[in-house]
Amino acid sequence: MNKNTITKKLAAQDCTPEIFSKFNRYHDVKRCWRKENGKWILKDIAFIEQWDDDKKAEKMKNLSHCISQGGVAIGSFVDSYLIGYANISEGLFGSNNEYVNMDNLHVSYELRNKGIGKTLFREICEEARKMGAKKLYISSQSSEETQAFYKSVGCVEAVEINSKLFEEEPFDCHLEYLLYGTL
Repeated sequence: MNKNTITKKLAAQDCTPEIFSKFNRYHDVKRCWRKENGKWILKDIAFIEQWDDDKKAEKMKNLSHCISQGGVAIGSFVDSYLIGYANISEGLFGSNNEYVNMDNLHVSYELRNKGIGKTLFREICEEARKMGAKKLYISSQSSEETQAFYKSVGCVEAVEINSKLFEEEPFDCHLEYLLYGTL
């Protein structure tokens, strides 16, 4: 990580329109994972994801709402500009109330592969432990790169699928991370 990078827990008042002003959520996806007949297959599925100002405003509003409802968000900044963030929702779920949902983990395009995502993941796991969770639940984009990241930090296919999240994003990969493990 850049020596000027600061990572901190966010408060609702941190979620201003300016927070995402230099955030570059660009992803040129070429291949995605799909589950067919019980097996994961890497398929040629191409699309570009790019957040415009309206999408950034929506994400900022959702982040503020998450924090105000008891969730936790961690942000990484360079020169007061957000370059990455992760957040978890308030409340445990699952048959044993052991999961907490990680809603987002994003790093600005030009700063990926510099350890920011792993730092955010580690910090959000610590916050999930404080909430009493045993597992982090991730409904993640199925792109090859995104899944490689989650595999690198120790995530595996979720034992228990959150049906609400699955209905919202049926092509996502539903993952979990054991919070008592190590990164």
